[in-house]
Amino acid sequence: MNIGFIGLGIMGAPMAGHLIAAGHSLFLKTRRSVPEALLAAGGTACATAAAVAERADTIILMLPDTPDVEQVLFGADGVAEGLSPGKTVIDMSSIAPLATKDFAARIAERGGAYLDAPVSGGEVGAKNAALSIMVGGEPEAFERARPLFEAMGKTVTHVGPVGAGQVAKVANQIIVALTIEAVAEGLLFASKAGADPAKVRQAITGGLATSRILELHGARMIERTFDPGFRIGLHQKDLNLALEGARTLGLSLPATALAQQLFSACVAQGGAAWDHSAMVKALEALANHAVGDAA
Repeated sequence: MNIGFIGLGIMGAPMAGHLIAAGHSLFLKTRRSVPEALLAAGGTACATAAAVAERADTIILMLPDTPDVEQVLFGADGVAEGLSPGKTVIDMSSIAPLATKDFAARIAERGGAYLDAPVSGGEVGAKNAALSIMVGGEPEAFERARPLFEAMGKTVTHVGPVGAGQVAKVANQIIVALTIEAVAEGLLFASKAGADPAKVRQAITGGLATSRILELHGARMIERTFDPGFRIGLHQKDLNLALEGARTLGLSLPATALAQQLFSACVAQGGAAWDHSAMVKALEALANHAVGDAA
């Protein structure tokens, strides 16, 4: 296929690379310069999002937030200006479900199909083509796009109509944040009590408490490797979507609010760009003890 890919950051670049490796022709645009590795692999840089849409049959977005998606789609030289009937827009960003429905309607007015397909798995999942991809949109459009999703991900699920993929992603981000908080508390308790947190992590990965968060982010907490990964600032954005949605639904999410406050404490320490596993630093500050310190 002729594929457009807009947004070549930590996750977008390897995702685009997998599509090139699968034999697709890629037309690329990003905020900065297109990575040389993608150009060397056969990708083509385009000057504007409109130029991408003119040359591609399917246009994929992988952008930070709702306003970024709106600007790339409908701003000056945006995707909408280069779109023609029969093309498909796939937004793989994590943005507001209500805005997603509005964007889909505006693309449909121009004769295009729209899928929201946010992902989970972080930088590791993107590099290994092992992402979990949650898709909202018409079944026919989903089936046309399935080979693209399968080139980038391990688990591909059609959740429901437009917006359902974003709802699933918000739920995912709630669970991830709360699990990071639980792992951080557990390892901090173990360390403060005088046990080796690495040995404690090894012991409990064989039991009911095991999880990918304990495996990957527990190791980050112990080894103090907080380069992203997935930035705290982006996870805050996702939890804002959760809490705003909860207010609209008349729903209480108390633990989600706590996780957001812990992220805010990290940001106050200059940690917006830390990996989200660094939430442990906020709890360490409260305890006056870091995981791995002598008790």
